Amino acid sequence: MCAIFAFVRRVDDARDVSLHRTQRPWLLAQARAGVPHDGTPRRDEAVPVALRDVKRRFPIPLASLDDFIDGVESDLFGGKYATFEDLARYCRQVAGSIGRLSIAVLGSRDPATAAALADDLGVAMQLTNILRDLVEGFECARLYLPREDLALFGWSGSPLSAPPDLLCRVIRYEARRNREWYKRGLLLLPLLDARGGACIEAIAGIYTSVLDRIERTPNDVLRGRISLSAAQNAPATPRPPTRPQEGSRVPHDRSTAAFYLGLEAPAGVAT
Repeated sequence: MCAIFAFVRRVDDARDVSLHRTQRPWLLAQARAGVPHDGTPRRDEAVPVALRDVKRRFPIPLASLDDFIDGVESDLFGGKYATFEDLARYCRQVAGSIGRLSIAVLGSRDPATAAALADDLGVAMQLTNILRDLVEGFECARLYLPREDLALFGWSGSPLSAPPDLLCRVIRYEARRNREWYKRGLLLLPLLDARGGACIEAIAGIYTSVLDRIERTPNDVLRGRISLSAAQNAPATPRPPTRPQEGSRVPHDRSTAAFYLGLEAPAGVAT
């Protein structure tokens, strides 16, 4: 898991707006060169070597690393989406991809089904992140709200110039659809061992609490990133650890759950 995490962080560094515009594509090219598709990294560096070792020990889908790079690369060009299907594809790249990789390491009762459900839950959480960080995205020219959804509410221009009340209605619309992704993705829980399921349930509970607030008070999103109080986080605190079931491969904790879905925890949540 540490090797995958290190790779993801390295790729994610390319989003840093303080970097010169020529550095960011270079970082992504270096990351692509480090994916050990043929079993041997092309560069003698720690992260590619560690990934090769992970590939030898677990059936990780290396194509998901390429998917993650593709998603980050799309952010470098501003991130604009005509349809929700386009946005969901992006979410699968930047979040579902890491879920698929992590399921291969963590193990499950039905690997193929679990990988698909982890992908859906990753999309759900990434959609919540997008709504939570909508203003931050606008500031970086990442206009994640699909144009077709804005058109449903009678707006054909840029979301940057949309009236706040219209944006609030669009945000609520997106939040309601977001819940359908959680409903599907949480079918993953019975396929995990007790500790893994508890961790995923906990972090998903925090994200759905964020989504509750977004849907209840969408105006808060337009003022900046929102966070939850300690009291609001309390119901999602993981249960006491239980003995791992036979076949469990790695220990689980709250930060593992967040990483497992390729996501950062919501603002105000310690991992």
